[in-house]
Amino acid sequence: MPLRSGGNLISTFGIGLLPPYAMIGVAAPLLLTFLRLVQGFALGGEWGGAVLIVSEHGGTKRRGFWASFPQAGAPGGNLLATAVLAVLAAVQSDEAFLSWGWRIPFLLSAVLVVVGLWIRLAVAESPVFLAAARKAEERGAAEKAPIVQVFKHSWRSVLIAMGARMAENVSYYVITAFILVYLTQILDLDRSAGLTAVLIASGVHLVTIPLWGLLSDVVGRRAVYLFGAAGMGVWGFVFFALLDTRSFGVIVLATTVGLVLHGAMYGPQAAFFSELFGTRVRYSGASIGYQLASIGAGAVAPLIAVALLDSWDSTLPVSLYLAAMCLITVVAVVVARETRGSSLEEDPDVVAAVPAPGQQ
Repeated sequence: MPLRSGGNLISTFGIGLLPPYAMIGVAAPLLLTFLRLVQGFALGGEWGGAVLIVSEHGGTKRRGFWASFPQAGAPGGNLLATAVLAVLAAVQSDEAFLSWGWRIPFLLSAVLVVVGLWIRLAVAESPVFLAAARKAEERGAAEKAPIVQVFKHSWRSVLIAMGARMAENVSYYVITAFILVYLTQILDLDRSAGLTAVLIASGVHLVTIPLWGLLSDVVGRRAVYLFGAAGMGVWGFVFFALLDTRSFGVIVLATTVGLVLHGAMYGPQAAFFSELFGTRVRYSGASIGYQLASIGAGAVAPLIAVALLDSWDSTLPVSLYLAAMCLITVVAVVVARETRGSSLEEDPDVVAAVPAPGQQ
């Protein structure tokens, strides 16, 4: 994990120092693409390590609550980034921001990455993982690579994780990124209005994510996740209708409710994904499911939303696109087993595959 944190630090800081196109030509967009790829790979490994080490250190009864805190890092980071952008929008002209102001958030983010690297180096492996490693050593058998075991025994769990991420990932980028395009280019509102709305909503999002995680410890992961997915499928239609009022207060309400519903999926997600996999493949399985969904969902969501809006000159196709992603997530969560209260010391897929006595 330290190498991944270092990669994130170098790529993030490097984007802030990237020479412009006028200075180095086509090398500028190529370098930007390369740095973004490094950033994505580093983040992919970091997410899995962060949520799993919290899940495995936490107790069974409050695992959803404790595992939701790394998830709160997303709105926390978005809160800080949006706050910086809001300040820059207030004190800079658009020309100054496009010239050099956009570099400031990237340079400042390096401080947070250094803090994250320090935390990673200070935290030991979880007791659950160490116990599994000891058992493997006692057996004395050479184990296959985790990724082989994932696709051999846990492919169904990977598909469930991917499906569960579709609505969560797409909705987040529609609400926090596409909204800025829609408000400024379609509704002709000032950029600061959208940034401030996302800033306020992210603050509420940050607080409610652990609450959703806590609720999943009481009523189950699936119930909370399904509420968020179904609610988001409906809210996608209401969301744009409220934005069209051009009222700042209504825009804040639309964004806040959207992120609260997103939190109902994102809050229990870390514990839910952790509990889908056995100890020896948990890191690989959860990370693969999470990141493959990111490629097919969040990575292209803003592009698809913009393309749909341009093609149809209406937000209805965007809402339908979001509703379709929510339907995929509902199906994935419905077919999943309830994982609340399950032990992280067992491999649910391997255990399920072993015939009971008398059935051999």
